Amino acid sequence: MIVRSLRWRLLLGAAVAIFLALLLAWGLMLLLFDRHLERRLAAELEQDAIRIVAGIAVAPDGRLSVNQPPTDARFQTPVSGLYWQASARRNQVRSPSLWDQALAPPPIHSSRDWHVRIGPGPYEPRLIYLERTVIPDRAAGPVLVQVAQDATALATARAEFGRELAMFLAALWLVLSAAAWLQVHLGLRPLGRIREQLGRLQENPSERLIAETVSEVRPLTDAINSLADAREEDLRRARRRAADLAHGLKTPLAAAAAQLRRADGEAASGIEKALDAMKAVVDGELARSRIAAVRHDPSARAEVRAVVEQLVSVLERTEAGERLVLDVDIADELRAPLATEDLTELLGSVADNAVRYAARQVRFVGVEEDEVAVVAVEDDGPGIAPELVADALARGKRLDERGGQGLGLAIAQEIAEATGGTLSLSRASLGGLRVELRWPAARAPAP
Repeated sequence: MIVRSLRWRLLLGAAVAIFLALLLAWGLMLLLFDRHLERRLAAELEQDAIRIVAGIAVAPDGRLSVNQPPTDARFQTPVSGLYWQASARRNQVRSPSLWDQALAPPPIHSSRDWHVRIGPGPYEPRLIYLERTVIPDRAAGPVLVQVAQDATALATARAEFGRELAMFLAALWLVLSAAAWLQVHLGLRPLGRIREQLGRLQENPSERLIAETVSEVRPLTDAINSLADAREEDLRRARRRAADLAHGLKTPLAAAAAQLRRADGEAASGIEKALDAMKAVVDGELARSRIAAVRHDPSARAEVRAVVEQLVSVLERTEAGERLVLDVDIADELRAPLATEDLTELLGSVADNAVRYAARQVRFVGVEEDEVAVVAVEDDGPGIAPELVADALARGKRLDERGGQGLGLAIAQEIAEATGGTLSLSRASLGGLRVELRWPAARAPAP
């Protein structure tokens, strides 16, 4: 999950990069601190070494002495960690702190300038040496002046500084990581808005993404909007072509059926059945082309009673509707969350089925129950046998495969589910079939 998350990739990448940068900074700052300590210690040792050089005296026999040794009390304390030594050909003069030991000579001949090195000492594992060869008297020859101090204090200071610096940089890493999280959060916010808008676009194809002001994201929103426009146009053209084809076929079929009704004979009856089957196929494809454009739109507000009254006025003018009593018992304020044309298509399929099989009466009922809009169509026909209910609502079957009772109910169920509702079948109080539709109730818009 983390590998697939852009947010976590950016956060982990930033955290690791900051950690490596701070680790490098920690090492470099330790190195700089170490060099600073060495330079400062060398400067202090140089002051003592200059005092030693100034006090060097050479006797006539060539023996060396130091008249004004450094005054630091540690030079007088044995094994104090601070030592000095002057070495000539004839003898050596060294501080009392060396006791009975001597400082090791440099591995190479010391130059005429002060030289700093780290090496083993007589008592300590590591000493910092400041060395230089001077010639106080040509008769005495060169004199090696050495001042040394225990390096333990330097290592201790470096370790303490390293620990304190590590704690500070760890706190800084947390602060910078939090800043990186905030930066990533703000940087990805436009993508979060696009995700929310895509959810609304999925529910309502007429929605479009709001153009982002962020220049890097705006091409994405423009591309998605263009794709949605192209898809909607393709659906509109496909639906129009299907409707044109269906209407083009229905007219000749209706004319042929009218001619056959005036004819007699077994052949005419067979041809009429074939025409009815063809008409069912055309009606089914026309309805399915309509379903392809149906989408759930929570913002839609279809007036159920107005749609039903319009359907009733049409059904009353049909041959089947003239012989039936069509009752409407629907509250005026009842709204369904789908477009008016979608509700008309849905209730038209259900009402057509009810009128076809009703004996004397069809009833339209609509109420709101616990914030659920319930619309039912009942008839007093033969109904549907319980074992055929599942087949009547089976998905993917063509209308002409089902035949008889249940014609048009599959299309009605597809529209109901496409608009976020449900369709169920049961026994009606009139004795026939009850087709019940349910949606989350939609409120009428505020005036």
